[in-house]
Amino acid sequence: EAFKWWKLSAEQGDATAQYNLGVMYDKGQGVPQDYKEAVRLYRLSAEQGNADAQFNLGLMYAKGKGVPQDFKEGLKWFRLSAEQGDASAQLNLGVMYDNGKGVPQDYKEAVKWFRLSAEQGIASAQHNLGTRYYKGQGVPQDYVLAHMWWNLSGSNGHKDAVTNRNIVEKKMSKQQIEKAQELARNWKPTTK
Repeated sequence: EAFKWWKLSAEQGDATAQYNLGVMYDKGQGVPQDYKEAVRLYRLSAEQGNADAQFNLGLMYAKGKGVPQDFKEGLKWFRLSAEQGDASAQLNLGVMYDNGKGVPQDYKEAVKWFRLSAEQGIASAQHNLGTRYYKGQGVPQDYVLAHMWWNLSGSNGHKDAVTNRNIVEKKMSKQQIEKAQELARNWKPTTK
């Protein structure tokens, strides 16, 4: 029943309906799974500025689902979604810069996107930001901030973050640890 209404609205150009119908085809919910049809519908919605559709279209290109794998095209759609504040798109954009997928590797740009996502409470982005501070890649090396971000990431369920936080602690003074813990306690997420 939902499919019938989404299809009707999607055919009339409704971006939300196009996105929802795309998800149904992407996941095979109530319809046979069809990545090509999901891509077609995501694109229609994404071109109207739907951030969720832009993110999903970026994923389809990055993973090569329904289209040939194309990191540059994936990056383009992630960026459009990320610029609208989508935390998952910001994380994925950061990962692409971090790994040099579709763009030259650029730790400073990766940190920019990781920070935007981390500030919205995304555990993986917090973990990645902690790693950049620990290694001094894209930012000056700072064990206090590495500890803080790994502490936050660990409290948000990221398993490796707690291990990493415990490793960096061994390199820190008591005062540095206390400062990192205070920063983590006082941290508040932003919203997009």
